[in-house]
Amino acid sequence: MKLEDEKITKAIVERFTKKFVENLDQDVVIAGAGPAGLTTAYYLAKNGLRVSVFERKLSVGGGMWGGGMMFNEIVVGEEGKEILEEFGVTTEEYDRGYYTADSVEAISTICSKAVKAGVRVFNCISVEDVMIDESGVCGVVVNWSTVELAGLHVDPLSVRSRFVVEATGHPLEILKILEKKVPGKLFTKTGKIMGEKSMNADVGERTVVENTREVYPNVFVVGMAANAAFGANRMGPIFGGMLLSGKKLAGILLGRLGKNVEGLVKVEES
Repeated sequence: MKLEDEKITKAIVERFTKKFVENLDQDVVIAGAGPAGLTTAYYLAKNGLRVSVFERKLSVGGGMWGGGMMFNEIVVGEEGKEILEEFGVTTEEYDRGYYTADSVEAISTICSKAVKAGVRVFNCISVEDVMIDESGVCGVVVNWSTVELAGLHVDPLSVRSRFVVEATGHPLEILKILEKKVPGKLFTKTGKIMGEKSMNADVGERTVVENTREVYPNVFVVGMAANAAFGANRMGPIFGGMLLSGKKLAGILLGRLGKNVEGLVKVEES
């Protein structure tokens, strides 16, 4: 059979357009396809929610790809190990309470499991603004990342969702938009972004889970974004807290929507 170049193009354009149009009204939109965002997305989709993830870069995975300083191994504790094993990622005990995993296997597996569960990942697309109504944030405004990088003036498109998840990590791209453009204060002690503190893996691993919560009406923080928002420490290449944060947030959102939960505890908000 002879391959027709125009038919290849047509297949890509039609299939992508169909996928994008089908995901213009979501239960949850997640900005950032790092380990915390993808873990959140996986558990939400597994439990029947419509979830889209927008990632500004070409590749997904955030900081997990590079392990520690491009040594592509990561460390997790006991609870993080359990989540990795639930995904089917191989872990190896290094010392009591310390487990290692290949970072490439870990993030590629998490991403694959999320997509297989029904998550739609849109890469090379940046969230440049949010939609608001009387209830608070009600969606995101997106554009191609290349448009932003080139400094072009091209109007964006809108995606509606019941909840928005800030999972962009250290940059806090969504919260910076809220501070700049949206009335009201964040649910932090100062009412503003408090900023991350220097490295302390022990404290950071604990607080990243504690700080996983709603930060503005209908907007939630997960992973390193949670610590950066609420003024806690970074934790470096130990990723159990990221996975636990994602799992916790899925429980919060499922509880908010009154959904049945499979594979995690429904979390009541404080």
